[in-house]
Amino acid sequence: MAPMVVVRNIAIIAVLALGVAFLPRGGDVAEAVLTAVTMAFLVVLTLAVFRLARANSLTLDSLPVSRRAVLYSSVGLVVLMVAGSSKMFESGLGTLAWILLLGSAGIGIWLVVSEAKSY
Repeated sequence: MAPMVVVRNIAIIAVLALGVAFLPRGGDVAEAVLTAVTMAFLVVLTLAVFRLARANSLTLDSLPVSRRAVLYSSVGLVVLMVAGSSKMFESGLGTLAWILLLGSAGIGIWLVVSEAKSY
């Protein structure tokens, strides 16, 4: 990168930080923008999963019922972990439970996908 581009980017970040720090209700506006960006990210992620499921509907339908239950339960667990992450991160035990539950969901998804690809 050119040095002037780096200086410009730092200046933009500094101006935004000054606005958040010194304008009235700047922190609330920053929080609203962060919430909007997070919601947009989750919508894009949901649409990607929807398209992936539609593209692989035959593969999903050909899974045994028990494997489909494991896959859908694991995906549901991931959704619940994302939704409840703020509450679970409030304590050390909640953080540990969050990590363990998310890991178990990942293992469930991985096992179903690896078994489906082995045929």
